[in-house]
Amino acid sequence: MPRGGEQKIATLNGAKTRGPRDRYRPILKWAGGKARLVPSILPLLPASIDTYYEPFVGGAAVFFALASERRFRRAVLSDLNAELVDVYRGVKKDVEQVIRLLRGYRRRHDADAYYRTREIDPASIDLVERAARLIYLNKTGYNGLYRVNRAGQFNVPFGSYVNPAICDEERLRGASAALRARGVRLADGDFAEVTRRAQPGDAVYFDPPYVPRSTTANFTSYHSEAFGQEAHERLARTLEELTQRGVRTVLSNSDTRFTRQLYDKRGFDVHKVQVTRPINSKSTARGSVGELLVDNSRSLV
Repeated sequence: MPRGGEQKIATLNGAKTRGPRDRYRPILKWAGGKARLVPSILPLLPASIDTYYEPFVGGAAVFFALASERRFRRAVLSDLNAELVDVYRGVKKDVEQVIRLLRGYRRRHDADAYYRTREIDPASIDLVERAARLIYLNKTGYNGLYRVNRAGQFNVPFGSYVNPAICDEERLRGASAALRARGVRLADGDFAEVTRRAQPGDAVYFDPPYVPRSTTANFTSYHSEAFGQEAHERLARTLEELTQRGVRTVLSNSDTRFTRQLYDKRGFDVHKVQVTRPINSKSTARGSVGELLVDNSRSLV
């Protein structure tokens, strides 16, 4: 497996990086973020990828890890959550302005400033301002959650942090370098449409909103439309279609009877892993939990 730290000065598709200690890392706290699961996911993906697709980009931990190792020629990062995608677009476009805006947020930060910022209509401000606004809300909102009401308005309450990391300049500049590398494209759209052109030599990682663990819980939504049972079944069919086209695909989800049946019956390899989850609206749901990694490598035609 190639490692981005093998050289003092590496290149990412032609863009210089700053060396082995400067690995790209997520810039957002994200429910279901994969930073802790990356060591289990990376071995399931090819060592060399033509186009890497991540249709539920979230905190983009897998993308940043693959970029650090220079394992793809091109990448398509996408999500139905346009506000989330705009964070990456803004950081890609002008990271220094994002940093300047976040410094201002840091100076003014308190509960009143948080709620004033939350009330700003993202459509009324430009791309870079939208990116800084959501990063600030993400770093200072309750437990790092992203939640919207039915109107699509961010409604997470203020988080009482002593010293929130509002502006991590090193991470932001590193993320911008990874996003600006030649061949990296950002999009907002449906997972099936985004991966429609994937072909042999490409790889896909799906990290959908997880199936709830209890029968009394609701299917989770990270934007105004719920990602329910029918969506998960459609996702499983999409994984089948990608397998038939010879596209290496990995998927993560919660370890539930429904999830196991969904992928076991299709003949995919299903691996159980234990993951620590620090972000959840309920403190009792945090801690070490069982999750599934679905791998289609042995099913490829």
